[in-house]
Amino acid sequence: MRMNIIKLTVLTGVFASYASCSVQSNTVKTATTKSTTKSNSNISKPKETTTAAKPVTTVPPTDENFRTVLPEVKREFRGAWIASVANINWPSRNNLTVDQQKAEAISMLDILKDNNFNAAIFQIRPSADALYTSNIEPWSYFLTGQTGTAPYPNYDPLQFWIEEAHKRGLELHVWLNPYRAHHSNGGAVNSLSMANKLSDIVVKLKNGMYWFDPANPKTQGHVSNVVKDIVKRYDIDAIHFDDYFYPYATYNRGADFPDNASWNEYLRSGGTLSRADWRRDSVNKFVERIYKEIHAEKNYVRFGISPFGIWKPGYPAGIVGSSQYDELYADAKLWLNKGWVDYFSPQLYWPIDSKGQGFEALLNWWKSENTMNRHLWPGLNTVEIKVSDRPTEIKNQIEISRQILKNDAGEIHWSIAGLTKNPNMLPVLVNGPYREKALIPKTPWIKTVALQTPTIFVADNGTSARTSWSSKNIGDVFQWVLFTQYNGVWETEILTLDTLSKDIPKFKDGKRLNAVAVKAVDRLGNESDYMAKKVK
Repeated sequence: MRMNIIKLTVLTGVFASYASCSVQSNTVKTATTKSTTKSNSNISKPKETTTAAKPVTTVPPTDENFRTVLPEVKREFRGAWIASVANINWPSRNNLTVDQQKAEAISMLDILKDNNFNAAIFQIRPSADALYTSNIEPWSYFLTGQTGTAPYPNYDPLQFWIEEAHKRGLELHVWLNPYRAHHSNGGAVNSLSMANKLSDIVVKLKNGMYWFDPANPKTQGHVSNVVKDIVKRYDIDAIHFDDYFYPYATYNRGADFPDNASWNEYLRSGGTLSRADWRRDSVNKFVERIYKEIHAEKNYVRFGISPFGIWKPGYPAGIVGSSQYDELYADAKLWLNKGWVDYFSPQLYWPIDSKGQGFEALLNWWKSENTMNRHLWPGLNTVEIKVSDRPTEIKNQIEISRQILKNDAGEIHWSIAGLTKNPNMLPVLVNGPYREKALIPKTPWIKTVALQTPTIFVADNGTSARTSWSSKNIGDVFQWVLFTQYNGVWETEILTLDTLSKDIPKFKDGKRLNAVAVKAVDRLGNESDYMAKKVK
């Protein structure tokens, strides 16, 4: 990110105790789920545990299912970037023990869950390296302090992040830098570095970084293989690219990108595009390819890009600043126009009242270019936006986004440090726009098999109605929505996958429990039909 402007089998009839089934459900048993994803053989799956049930009395058969009108569930994408490059966010140092790394990860995921976020965008490939088990690229310097050195004792950080995020009802998007081959803060280039192993397609920039040549077909094939490998082996929710395509001009001290070899080869083969158009065309074809390959491997895995916030100066009128079209050779508008992304998160890192880079004007312009109706979720500069009251500014930007984006609202915060290091940021959000939990917006252009209606059971537990539920295709369920009706008014709760029962008070604030209902939600935000029961 550019910082200067950036988830049972059929219910057995044994009900878990109330203490193990809280709304957050982070300490309850982990349900075993089916998955089309191949698990990493080095990872032990959590064991399923149960709690002895109290004797209960089944509600009489007169308790019929019934049809009703349930309230709409609030929807909004709420994500935060977690950067590994230069140890910006995680791990905080490259010499932490495995236990320390895990503790930091759990702390960050708990913060997101407790403050009603629903996604983490976790950087697993900062510079042609891996914070996961890979046979293609080496272990990251930022993880262990030595490129190619595995963590000890060995574990798979990505698998750990996926399991812990899903346990908390959070999506896990994996963030990759497509073209950066070595970061200047990434230690010495050694024999295992891709900058050495693929030196024929890597160039060194004047700031000490190494960059893959985006126009070289070998570069495109290599990164494609990395992406397909991750999608195939891991139970991720999305692949995410950021704004680094061709490097920013300052990386090479203003000199042109050194791609003479591939440019001359293009000319020899009869190419007729200008050099700038040829560079853009190479990136365009790569973006389209990655989008199609992700969905060919797993249709439900989304592809998101977070480009620089300005396409070109003057779009819309009055906008000034860098041109990603001309400097990064990134025609982000085209990708949005063509629908080569499932979500698009322009980095709108300027204040609402910025004269040359107005937040609202830019978001409105990007919305006007969203001709394929993809998700448009702006990136917010929660870390260092230049205003006197940053929490209020971010809250106001969220409110403006909601007004513009309506039922498909969302945002991503750069970065989790902006949430944790400013003592007022999280309180302002969780007591304001993030007061309620939210489901992610639906992704209607991705077709999936409809979830079956859950089966629910209600039993008398004295002062409460013990409600349990199940689904025949639970392997496709990501979350549950529980509806409770008191004195004719429905209330809504979003629950994690492993929450399979709850003791619901018969009386609350002087109001009587009338009915309960449950829906299943898949990983694309699609809801099943509901089952509702009256409570006698």
